[in-house]
Amino acid sequence: MTQPDAPAELARCSFCGKPDTKVDKLVAGPGAYICNECVALAASIIDGSLGSPAKSRVPVWESLTDGEMLSHIPRVAAHIDQAEADLRSWVQELRRRGVTWIKIGEALGITRQSAWERFSGKE
Repeated sequence: MTQPDAPAELARCSFCGKPDTKVDKLVAGPGAYICNECVALAASIIDGSLGSPAKSRVPVWESLTDGEMLSHIPRVAAHIDQAEADLRSWVQELRRRGVTWIKIGEALGITRQSAWERFSGKE
């Protein structure tokens, strides 16, 4: 049974995965969200690296175990699903405004036909 007073989750931070109901602020970008906690962490990382020489960039997965990587895969997939849903919403709004499939395809770097097949919902 659900709690009647429990706020509905609308989005999750694309970085830490916390739902909007568990953070103070959640900022939306194109296909991504970032919470106030991750913004603070990113700012501290940037502040700590200002003025220091660039270190060699090692992909993050080199420091992760196989198990940690496997547990991270569903979060990566969820971001892809969220980005696809956001893209569909943008395309639907453009179509509602009367923007042609040609212009939408050009913006995406695909043909009009490919845009229509991917986003029209018709076969």
